[in-house]
Amino acid sequence: MKWVYIVAGIALFVKMLLVANPTADLLLSQQSSIVELVVQDSGVSNAVSGIILRNRLYDTIFEVVVFTIAILGAKYLLANENPSCAIYQFTDQPSIILARLGATIAALVGVELAIRGHLSPGGGFAAGVAGGTAIGLVAITSSPQWMEEIYKRWHAATWEKISVLVFIVLSVITLSGYELPHGELGTLLSGGILPLLNIIVALKVALGSWAVMLVFIRYRGLL
Repeated sequence: MKWVYIVAGIALFVKMLLVANPTADLLLSQQSSIVELVVQDSGVSNAVSGIILRNRLYDTIFEVVVFTIAILGAKYLLANENPSCAIYQFTDQPSIILARLGATIAALVGVELAIRGHLSPGGGFAAGVAGGTAIGLVAITSSPQWMEEIYKRWHAATWEKISVLVFIVLSVITLSGYELPHGELGTLLSGGILPLLNIIVALKVALGSWAVMLVFIRYRGLL
């Protein structure tokens, strides 16, 4: 019986190699028109943002949820460990200056990607990564106590949870068929709800990265 499976597997492999996909030529010929349709339906000039935050918004919701679960998992797995006694950070002044300069640049890039991600390459996830990078560079040049104090003073954990809930609510409303006016294509206020979703995702990813960094600094002494 196993020879039947082997022959069937080989036949399927040969079929995939030799038989052309009948829809490949059709998709290739309509590639530009598909992009134009996505731009037209979403109201944003960045078709990738239109797909992520509109055509495949259902997937994006669960991507945000998975990231949230990963943060909770990191806190849960390290909760029973003893805090690290040694914190590894930059101590020489040139490295500190360069790290904080990089943090400033990364933060500005993150803001730019969040606000204009629907017009040019970028978006919420990329902006959140840039923001998390800025926070990480500050963390390795500052005292852990100061980072914890700032995190609690600005209620970052609460805002992170609020951003997840707001994103899910706005996504459900969008999936139900209710949308804001798209505005003029190519302008900052175009795309209806998409720019707001980008900003919320950026806030969520940046604050979540901050929470994970604090956990690893506290229990492992390094990032």
